[in-house]
Amino acid sequence: MRVMVLVKATKDSEAGIMPTPELLDAMGQFNGELVKAGILQAAAGLKPSSQGKRVAFDGPNRSVIDGPFSETGELVAGFWLWEVKDMAEAVAWVRRCPNPMPGPSEIEIRPLYEMADFDDLLTPETSAQASRHGQ
Repeated sequence: MRVMVLVKATKDSEAGIMPTPELLDAMGQFNGELVKAGILQAAAGLKPSSQGKRVAFDGPNRSVIDGPFSETGELVAGFWLWEVKDMAEAVAWVRRCPNPMPGPSEIEIRPLYEMADFDDLLTPETSAQASRHGQ
């Protein structure tokens, strides 16, 4: 089962406050454990939303919205992509994670859709196309 593990933004991360060397070391050790366990597929921190953009869709229309974005607690400051056996394993790993922020913070775990989730919806053409793209 693949999961996206989302580190929620805080006022500090949105202000661009960089982590301490101690936190970087702790996260490096944690990420090393994830690699050793064969779980980690990708990971990255995100710059503050003030450096981002959103593209809003309304039918055929597109509009670009410049950051920063409000509702800091709903923004993502970083992520991991993990391959775990189940949600319980993902929760166990997150519980071992160093606090990613200097104060209170949250980490959200979301399972990814897999092609098997769409089996009843796929046409033979769509299924063949997904297979060609390794999905």
